[in-house]
Amino acid sequence: MLDLIAAGGWVMLPILLCSAMALAITLERGWALRTRLVIPPRLVKQMPELVRAGFDADRIRALRADSPLGRILAAALASHGDDWTITRERIEEAGRHVLHELERYLNTLGTIAAVTPLLGLLGTVIGMIKVFAAITASGVGNPQALAGGISEALLTTAAGLTVAIPTLMVYRYFRGRIDELVVGMESEVIRLMELIAHEEPGPGEPAEEAGQPARAPS
Repeated sequence: MLDLIAAGGWVMLPILLCSAMALAITLERGWALRTRLVIPPRLVKQMPELVRAGFDADRIRALRADSPLGRILAAALASHGDDWTITRERIEEAGRHVLHELERYLNTLGTIAAVTPLLGLLGTVIGMIKVFAAITASGVGNPQALAGGISEALLTTAAGLTVAIPTLMVYRYFRGRIDELVVGMESEVIRLMELIAHEEPGPGEPAEEAGQPARAPS
């Protein structure tokens, strides 16, 4: 393995660096994008209790620190009582921040998938230039040595593709995973707004009895 790396020349170094970065990002994003961290089932079950408990600052602050879904729900709860346009803007702003966090390092992963084949091609071109320079200087001479030089020049292309193909597959997987998580968070926000609307008093209904059946007069 070390002989192959040495035969590929200096271009193998950035390809290996890209490989290490892609592996690190894959492990980090694979851990961070688990459903139970982004959309905790515990939080989903507690939503009716959160609405009934009220909208005080301490609860909202704790919710904001809970998870990505918690940050969006906290924005919705903090806007309770405001105009719907303001509430929607705050929810969308929180959603943009959460999406930016979920997509962390994905641009780097996509860049690695695009650049490593080009690095491999660059190494091959440099290797072929050296081969033809040797031919110009001393003639064909030894065809076996010439074939060996060409095979070494192609090593960098093989290395670049070996890194790029799985990296691109992982990149596309994470993109789809994030889309799935975003849809799930949108569904939970809609559910929260429906719960809030259900708890709010209707016309002529006392606030303390909102969402509860009316009591018969004694």
